[in-house]
Amino acid sequence: MAELDNGIMEQLRQIVGAERVLTDADDLLQYGRDWTRVYTPEPVAVLLPGTIPEVQDIVRLAARESLAIVPSGGRTGLSAGAVACRGELVLALDRLNQIEDFNPVDRSVRCGAGVITEQLQQFAREKDLFYPVDFASAGSSQIGGNISTNAGGIKVIRHGMTRDWVAGLRLVTGTGELLDLNRGLIKNNAGYDLRQLVIGAAGTLGIVVEATMRLASPPKDLAVLVLGVPNMAAIMSVLSAYQDSIELSAFEFFSELALQKVVEHQDLQRPFETPAQYYALLEFEQADEAAMEQAMSLFEHCVEQGWVVDGVVSQSVAQAETLWRLREDISETISRWTPYKNDISTVISRVPDFLAEVEAVVEDNYPEFEIVWFGHIGDGNVHLNILKPDALPMDDFQQRCGEVSKWVFEIVQRYGGSVSAEHGVGLLKKDYLQYSRSETEIAIMKQIKHAFDPQGIMNPGKIFD
Repeated sequence: MAELDNGIMEQLRQIVGAERVLTDADDLLQYGRDWTRVYTPEPVAVLLPGTIPEVQDIVRLAARESLAIVPSGGRTGLSAGAVACRGELVLALDRLNQIEDFNPVDRSVRCGAGVITEQLQQFAREKDLFYPVDFASAGSSQIGGNISTNAGGIKVIRHGMTRDWVAGLRLVTGTGELLDLNRGLIKNNAGYDLRQLVIGAAGTLGIVVEATMRLASPPKDLAVLVLGVPNMAAIMSVLSAYQDSIELSAFEFFSELALQKVVEHQDLQRPFETPAQYYALLEFEQADEAAMEQAMSLFEHCVEQGWVVDGVVSQSVAQAETLWRLREDISETISRWTPYKNDISTVISRVPDFLAEVEAVVEDNYPEFEIVWFGHIGDGNVHLNILKPDALPMDDFQQRCGEVSKWVFEIVQRYGGSVSAEHGVGLLKKDYLQYSRSETEIAIMKQIKHAFDPQGIMNPGKIFD
């Protein structure tokens, strides 16, 4: 493993304090990777700055010494976007975790990049407000990382992505400059919106150090409905039927195998005894009795049409939370099989045909592998998870899955979809970027990166080389 010059190490210690420069092997491993387990972390050091000026000083030093930097948040990504495997400095933003300047009129609050998603959600609740971006990693993911990956999650169908809730952000560029982008404005047509360029850029344009986040009115009396459906076409019919009459806050799906794994390993019960190929989870507000009556009337209609074989609706907050676990606990449950993951998307109306083609390719080439499907079907995002057999070496497993990924992404391209609906491109998907972006788009992205990061020190090798 590479080592830093003693003089540079001393300068780093002077910037953040000796106790904030970590070089222990366990620390390098912990901070040098995200939830991806494909690459071996090899950072030269981990830095824990506590202020924005410290971040700037680190970047300026790195620019002078041509040292690469990998920004690190909660490290919950699945594309190796926060992996340091080439002797980089890891800049962990955990200490930038203050929530300040709450404005009840603007319904906004200023957050350090290290604020945990769940921390912001709890703050909003205490103010009788709501931060709607939500996902299974809310207890560990950080706002800076969410912005850098444009995180979506389970509420996208109603509330959109992270970018829809960022009123402004502060960015330290690859030269150490601090940019204050949009400054919390709702309407700002004074030239390019550089804030939106930064959102989803995976730290390749600079380090998000602070953000002004918008909040919303809280939902009222959320109810959860889990339906068993015979096929993907039926799921889309159910989605259409409910969307026409009820404003859904979530519409998720998962396969029978996903349900089996969760029930077996999470001490949960099946929602009902009747098995189905897929399951749809719907969430909606029941502001009055009429809303629930409408939901149950639609349920009966879907059963009559053959789109639903069985279902259950929550009768309490506790039951709603339990039903959500059937979907939210899938990732944690299947992690013991070290799954090969692809989060892919297309326009919602084309999902059934799209998924059928992908599934045919995968099943033809992985007849001996277990395949788990789940995802945010209400926004066209499906998660393909291939479970590694215990006896198969990881290198062999990755090689076989990588061969088929090309075929899967060719289908994505034909459907005008994205090779990464969530988590970004990172290291895992940069070789497939051309399936979602044209050569001209990629060239423009490289020019934009050079403008923000002329020496190429910010998270290099992610998205493209």
